[in-house]
Amino acid sequence: MTKLAVIDYGMGNLHSVSKALEHVADTGVTINVTADPETILSADKVLFPGVGAIRDCMSELHRLELSEVVKECAKTKPFLGVCLGMQALLDSSEENNGIDCLGIIPGTVRHFVHGMKDDDGEKLKIPHMGWNEIFQMTPHPLWKDIEDGSRFYFVHSYYVELAKPDFIAGSTNYGGPFTSALARENVFAMQCHPEKSQHAGLQLLKNFISWDGSV
Repeated sequence: MTKLAVIDYGMGNLHSVSKALEHVADTGVTINVTADPETILSADKVLFPGVGAIRDCMSELHRLELSEVVKECAKTKPFLGVCLGMQALLDSSEENNGIDCLGIIPGTVRHFVHGMKDDDGEKLKIPHMGWNEIFQMTPHPLWKDIEDGSRFYFVHSYYVELAKPDFIAGSTNYGGPFTSALARENVFAMQCHPEKSQHAGLQLLKNFISWDGSV
């Protein structure tokens, strides 16, 4: 029996995430949406979701005594960060005049620059909302059976700027390229919402369920 924990700290689209996982999971996989540290630490795989503001995210992680739990899981088992759950992995964020994050992946979360334009010179809106392509920058088991340039669903005003380009697993263009997926050893994270991204997103979640954490 494979145990998959979805971390519940009150800021994830938990119903959609859990339903998407259940849809692609084989028999023999249990999915627990939980804030219990022991349940998370005993899981075989961990999904770290999130929507909203990074200040609230970090506040809730500390209040629920989950910050160290997330850090430990990111060291030891297949780990998937989604949206705010990706941003929280970095050292810090520009949001709310500067917030310290978990410091698992070196880098900073930046705000999209106002006045960005597309290739036709049209002003781009912030937040970046809707469907956009992810170009695979490195081979990875979570890209299995997903065509390069597949479209995923995004909703965000901030993006990650990694200190080490070696960790860039996917890139998306919005007023210029930004890192939309990162990978380091047993950790994979995405700025988009795979649970809302139809076929490509469901395939990625299926790949995560079968991933042993190696690359």
